[in-house]
Amino acid sequence: MASPKKKLQGLVAATITPMTEHGEINFSVIGRYVDYLVEEQGVKNVFVNGTTGEGLSLSISERCQVAEEWVTKGRNKLDQIVIHVGALSLKESQELAQHAAEIGADGIAVIAPFFLKPWNKDVLINFLKEVAAAAPALPFYYYHIPALTGVKIRAEELLDGIQDKIPSFQGLKFSDTDLLDFGQCVDQNRQRQFAFLFGVDEQLLSALVMGATGAVGSFVFRDLSTLWSN
Repeated sequence: MASPKKKLQGLVAATITPMTEHGEINFSVIGRYVDYLVEEQGVKNVFVNGTTGEGLSLSISERCQVAEEWVTKGRNKLDQIVIHVGALSLKESQELAQHAAEIGADGIAVIAPFFLKPWNKDVLINFLKEVAAAAPALPFYYYHIPALTGVKIRAEELLDGIQDKIPSFQGLKFSDTDLLDFGQCVDQNRQRQFAFLFGVDEQLLSALVMGATGAVGSFVFRDLSTLWSN
């Protein structure tokens, strides 16, 4: 079973993808971005090519290049670099997962496919399982964001037995306002030591009360770094 160097917890920056005025990726900024997060904000975990990074608006080639730059510039500075590899195409998602493993990323995350949507838990898990199998040595995280995917399968339902199907499964990025669902995820899976990463900045304090082990956000809350011990 895949296991991270240490549990992914605390503050995780959902990184933007810097662009030039001509719509090209500005790779020269990423090294400075790493230094800013580490030196100015004390944040050493990142979530790359997610919603904030507009990963699904980039080409596969661009997503690979962005991931490579973060891994290269973050080496020996960042603790964990998680790459979002979700895509509408299973083959593209698998390609991105394999690439993340090859470049030395610390984990991968996947949203539900959102055009031809999975209609129940089993269909969704089968999709996630195929992606995770493309990079079996990497910790795998499910990125739950139903407001954008339109996939209304409750996270609590999905987690039931998921590690039996996906041995590399390590946790959940929960970007939804349904705190009942989130609380049940935590309460029913305490013994499994999953990472419960909350992704709605406005409700983070409520999620902390319910047992969130980390936060993946667009804003950096430096003072919250003391809430989690490493």
